[in-house]
Amino acid sequence: MIELVDVVKADGRREPFVREKVTVSALKSGAPPEEARVIGEAVERIAYDGMPSGEIRHRVLEHLHERNPEWEKNWLIYDRAVKKRGAAAVGQPAR
Repeated sequence: MIELVDVVKADGRREPFVREKVTVSALKSGAPPEEARVIGEAVERIAYDGMPSGEIRHRVLEHLHERNPEWEKNWLIYDRAVKKRGAAAVGQPAR
């Protein structure tokens, strides 16, 4: 049986954890498909009900950095440009 896990967004909304969102984010960062799938699966394994979306973001950045720091950098650039998150919201790269 698959346990359903909800993520808590910054505004307090809850939505189901979707591994594919993590995988697509990793792909957009430059990770090849197999690496992106591995990252998605790794984050899914540690996800828990009520996990803050910021913690998921942090975990994704850790995995990207471990595999290729350039992917982490690409993700942060995308986050700033497309999602309009300021430097304060983005913070320093996960290390």
